[in-house]
Amino acid sequence: MQNYSAHPFEMIKSLWRNKRLIVQLSKREVLGRYRGSALGLSWSFFNPILMLVIYTFVFSVVFKARWGTGADENKTDFAIILFVGLLIHGFFAECINRSPTLITSNVSYVKKVVFPLEILPWVAFCSALFHAAISLLVLLVAQLIFKHSIPVTALLLPIVVLPLLLGIMGLSWLFASLGVYLRDISQITAMFSTVLLFMSAVFFPITALPEKYQFWIRINPLASLIEQSRNVLVFGQLPDLTAWAIMFTVGALIAWCGFAWFQKTRKGFADVL
Repeated sequence: MQNYSAHPFEMIKSLWRNKRLIVQLSKREVLGRYRGSALGLSWSFFNPILMLVIYTFVFSVVFKARWGTGADENKTDFAIILFVGLLIHGFFAECINRSPTLITSNVSYVKKVVFPLEILPWVAFCSALFHAAISLLVLLVAQLIFKHSIPVTALLLPIVVLPLLLGIMGLSWLFASLGVYLRDISQITAMFSTVLLFMSAVFFPITALPEKYQFWIRINPLASLIEQSRNVLVFGQLPDLTAWAIMFTVGALIAWCGFAWFQKTRKGFADVL
């Protein structure tokens, strides 16, 4: 039986070795999602805009929520700040919710000894990243239209979210493997991502909570990343390097542990499926 390396560098080597295949499969997945629809890829723009309008109406008009950035804050400011949280959480949720079925929905690949199964989470990741990039473009355009400027710190966003990307890949490998042996994982991840939507400061600033609860929200890595993403994208503030370094370390550890688990358990995929 073939042995699969679980060495941390194998993650990078596999990505580089199969980069063309990942691009081809990701492109096919993105185009396949809208195949047959009249508007095609245009839905990538309409979906985030529609959800932004709905959430903004509910929270800023119905519940009259305010972010507390100043006396001159308006509904547009609230919408832009809210959108950042929805973007980060949406990207995370799409990857995590899809991961449990990545192997079970591609049984034909499992039967092929030469197919690199470890790239399937990368394919789902790239597909989700494409839609997140479209949402980010919508956000930046909205800032130019309504605020007439984009903070220069927005250039730091890729660095800020790097710990999140590592964590997502680690969890994707873990759940993709567990999804083969325990089919209930998909239900758990769906519930988990919904809970995080309301426990990651998407709809409110962390400082709006009573002080005794702020600590528990801040130890949620997703909440901290959303807050730092808002700082660089909207408020023009530099990220907290200490917090980022801690999250990067945790993200890298999760990525390696998830990859190692996947490599160690993939030998039994064919037997189960």
